[in-house]
Amino acid sequence: MRVALGVDHRGFLIKDDLVTFLKELGHDVIDCGTNSTDSVDYPDTATDVSKAVLSGDADRGIVVCGSGAGAAIAANKINGIRCALAHDTYTAHQSVEHDDANVLALGSAVVGLELVRELVRTFLGARFQSDVERYVRRLKKVQRLEDGS
Repeated sequence: MRVALGVDHRGFLIKDDLVTFLKELGHDVIDCGTNSTDSVDYPDTATDVSKAVLSGDADRGIVVCGSGAGAAIAANKINGIRCALAHDTYTAHQSVEHDDANVLALGSAVVGLELVRELVRTFLGARFQSDVERYVRRLKKVQRLEDGS
Protein backbone atom coordinates (compact mmCIF):
# COMPACT_ATOMS: atom_id res chain seq x y z
CA MET A 1 0.00 0.00 0.00
CA ARG A 2 1.17 3.56 -0.68
CA VAL A 3 0.80 5.72 2.41
CA ALA A 4 1.09 9.51 2.43
CA LEU A 5 2.50 10.71 5.74
CA GLY A 6 2.37 14.33 6.87
CA VAL A 7 3.41 15.67 10.24
CA ASP A 8 3.73 19.09 11.79
CA HIS A 9 6.57 20.05 14.13
CA ARG A 10 4.96 18.14 17.02
CA GLY A 11 4.44 15.08 14.84
CA PHE A 12 8.04 15.28 13.64
CA LEU A 13 9.08 13.77 16.96
CA ILE A 14 7.68 10.38 15.85
CA LYS A 15 8.06 10.71 12.08
CA ASP A 16 11.24 8.66 11.65
CA ASP A 17 9.78 5.85 13.73
CA LEU A 18 6.58 5.92 11.68
CA VAL A 19 8.44 5.83 8.37
CA THR A 20 10.56 2.89 9.54
CA PHE A 21 7.51 1.04 10.84
CA LEU A 22 5.51 1.59 7.65
CA LYS A 23 8.39 0.28 5.56
CA GLU A 24 8.76 -2.75 7.86
CA LEU A 25 5.09 -3.49 7.18
CA GLY A 26 5.86 -3.42 3.45
CA HIS A 27 4.26 -0.07 2.62
CA ASP A 28 5.64 2.65 0.37
CA VAL A 29 5.80 6.01 2.12
CA ILE A 30 5.09 9.33 0.43
CA ASP A 31 6.71 11.99 2.60
CA CYS A 32 4.52 15.08 2.85
CA GLY A 33 6.71 16.80 5.44
CA THR A 34 7.73 18.35 7.69
CA ASN A 35 11.42 17.70 8.07
CA SER A 36 12.34 19.44 11.32
CA THR A 37 10.96 20.67 14.62
CA ASP A 38 10.65 24.20 13.23
CA SER A 39 7.08 25.38 13.63
CA VAL A 40 4.78 24.62 10.67
CA ASP A 41 1.03 24.78 10.28
CA TYR A 42 -0.79 21.43 10.38
CA PRO A 43 -3.32 22.47 7.69
CA ASP A 44 -0.46 22.55 5.17
CA THR A 45 0.71 18.98 5.77
CA ALA A 46 -2.89 17.74 6.08
CA THR A 47 -3.62 19.30 2.68
CA ASP A 48 -0.59 17.66 1.08
CA VAL A 49 -1.56 14.24 2.45
CA SER A 50 -5.18 14.71 1.34
CA LYS A 51 -4.14 15.70 -2.18
CA ALA A 52 -1.96 12.59 -2.44
CA VAL A 53 -4.89 10.38 -1.42
CA LEU A 54 -7.39 12.09 -3.72
CA SER A 55 -5.05 11.97 -6.72
CA GLY A 56 -4.47 8.26 -6.25
CA ASP A 57 -0.76 8.72 -5.57
CA ALA A 58 -1.48 7.28 -2.11
CA ASP A 59 -3.98 4.63 -1.07
CA ARG A 60 -4.30 6.01 2.45
CA GLY A 61 -2.94 8.89 4.48
CA ILE A 62 -1.69 9.55 7.98
CA VAL A 63 -1.50 13.01 9.55
CA VAL A 64 0.12 13.78 12.88
CA CYS A 65 0.03 16.86 15.09
CA GLY A 66 0.19 17.27 18.86
CA SER A 67 -3.39 16.20 19.60
CA GLY A 68 -4.40 14.90 16.19
CA ALA A 69 -7.51 17.07 16.33
CA GLY A 70 -6.24 20.00 14.28
CA ALA A 71 -4.87 17.79 11.53
CA ALA A 72 -8.15 15.84 11.42
CA ILE A 73 -10.21 19.01 11.20
CA ALA A 74 -8.05 20.37 8.40
CA ALA A 75 -8.07 17.13 6.40
CA ASN A 76 -11.84 16.81 6.73
CA LYS A 77 -12.33 20.21 5.08
CA ILE A 78 -11.21 18.67 1.79
CA ASN A 79 -14.00 17.00 -0.21
CA GLY A 80 -13.41 13.29 -0.56
CA ILE A 81 -11.34 12.96 2.59
CA ARG A 82 -12.73 11.05 5.53
CA CYS A 83 -10.18 11.50 8.28
CA ALA A 84 -10.60 9.69 11.58
CA LEU A 85 -8.85 10.73 14.77
CA ALA A 86 -8.02 7.55 16.63
CA HIS A 87 -6.53 6.99 20.05
CA ASP A 88 -7.78 3.39 20.28
CA THR A 89 -7.70 0.38 17.96
CA TYR A 90 -11.48 0.02 17.76
CA THR A 91 -11.80 3.48 16.21
CA ALA A 92 -8.80 2.83 13.94
CA HIS A 93 -10.43 -0.19 12.28
CA GLN A 94 -14.11 0.72 12.64
CA SER A 95 -13.61 4.07 10.92
CA VAL A 96 -12.43 2.22 7.83
CA GLU A 97 -14.78 -0.77 8.00
CA HIS A 98 -17.96 1.25 8.62
CA ASP A 99 -17.12 4.79 7.44
CA ASP A 100 -14.54 4.22 4.67
CA ALA A 101 -11.97 6.50 6.35
CA ASN A 102 -9.03 7.15 4.05
CA VAL A 103 -6.86 9.23 6.39
CA LEU A 104 -5.85 8.56 9.99
CA ALA A 105 -5.06 11.40 12.39
CA LEU A 106 -2.79 10.78 15.35
CA GLY A 107 -1.77 12.89 18.34
CA SER A 108 1.93 12.59 19.11
CA ALA A 109 1.38 14.13 22.56
CA VAL A 110 -1.56 11.84 23.33
CA VAL A 111 -0.47 8.30 22.44
CA GLY A 112 2.86 6.56 22.89
CA LEU A 113 4.87 4.97 20.10
CA GLU A 114 3.71 1.41 20.74
CA LEU A 115 0.08 2.46 20.50
CA VAL A 116 0.83 4.58 17.42
CA ARG A 117 2.26 1.49 15.73
CA GLU A 118 -0.79 -0.57 16.67
CA LEU A 119 -3.18 2.14 15.46
CA VAL A 120 -1.36 2.39 12.13
CA ARG A 121 -1.26 -1.38 11.67
CA THR A 122 -4.97 -1.65 12.50
CA PHE A 123 -6.01 1.27 10.25
CA LEU A 124 -4.02 0.04 7.26
CA GLY A 125 -5.20 -3.54 7.73
CA ALA A 126 -8.89 -2.63 7.73
CA ARG A 127 -11.15 -2.65 4.67
CA PHE A 128 -14.46 -0.90 4.05
CA GLN A 129 -17.34 -3.37 4.36
CA SER A 130 -18.93 -2.42 1.04
CA ASP A 131 -21.20 -5.47 1.19
CA VAL A 132 -23.06 -4.07 4.21
CA GLU A 133 -25.92 -1.95 2.88
CA ARG A 134 -26.23 0.37 5.88
CA TYR A 135 -22.54 1.38 5.66
CA VAL A 136 -22.86 2.11 1.94
CA ARG A 137 -26.07 4.07 2.56
CA ARG A 138 -24.43 6.15 5.28
CA LEU A 139 -21.35 6.81 3.17
CA LYS A 140 -23.58 8.08 0.35
CA LYS A 141 -25.24 10.46 2.81
CA VAL A 142 -21.85 11.79 3.87
CA GLN A 143 -20.89 12.29 0.23
CA ARG A 144 -24.13 14.20 -0.35
CA LEU A 145 -23.23 16.47 2.57
CA GLU A 146 -19.95 17.26 0.81
CA ASP A 147 -21.83 18.08 -2.37
CA GLY A 148 -24.11 20.44 -0.43
CA SER A 149 -27.25 18.47 -1.20
